[in-house]
Amino acid sequence: MALFPLESNPEVLNKFLHKLGVSEKWQLVDVFGLEDEALNWIPRPALAFILLFPCSDKFYEHAAQQKSELQQQDQIVVPDLYYMKQYVSNACGTIALIHSVANNAERIDLQDGIFKTFLDDSKGLSPEERGKLLQELPNNPHVMDMINAHQELALEGQTELNPDEKVNHHFIALVEKGGYLYELDGRKEFPINHGKTTMDTFIDDAAKVCKDFIARDAEDVNFTVMALTACDK
Repeated sequence: MALFPLESNPEVLNKFLHKLGVSEKWQLVDVFGLEDEALNWIPRPALAFILLFPCSDKFYEHAAQQKSELQQQDQIVVPDLYYMKQYVSNACGTIALIHSVANNAERIDLQDGIFKTFLDDSKGLSPEERGKLLQELPNNPHVMDMINAHQELALEGQTELNPDEKVNHHFIALVEKGGYLYELDGRKEFPINHGKTTMDTFIDDAAKVCKDFIARDAEDVNFTVMALTACDK
């Protein structure tokens, strides 16, 4: 199964979030730069960064090296970190949103709806079992609701869509959990712990991770960053 890819478009993705039950107090906003002056414009608190980046050979080489190194270490993964694998093509945008919301459920006024039901259904599952939930469309009406919302909002984007066309960009989420900054990518074997952080330093620390991604593909300009933040509504 392949979905239509979501655009890195806060207007569209906010509709998706709110349709699934996230309070309108929380909005995704564009991050227009990763230097201090630009970061200072991001509304506080910021609960997550969502990074869209090109899937280049350099990315895959680094990911393979990173996996090998971390398999030889005991990186800390806090027990209540919510992580799910990606098995459905073009679902990375939805999975990045799930990672962002699920790991901040105690901070977000998550209303009864599709997200809350999905998180309740998947709370005690493994990352692999959570990922496979998205493949259970005929047997799970709650998952069908989420996928239908994904498809509907993807069609609101400005890019002509073909679900079978190869997508060369990928969404991941960066979140704070248990005092650590985690990179959550459903296509990797496990979460990536990028070191200690706090809610006060999260924006700066997440920006550094985004800078590292960009530095590895410095000749490519096709990166976008969004932050999940509180707004004045």
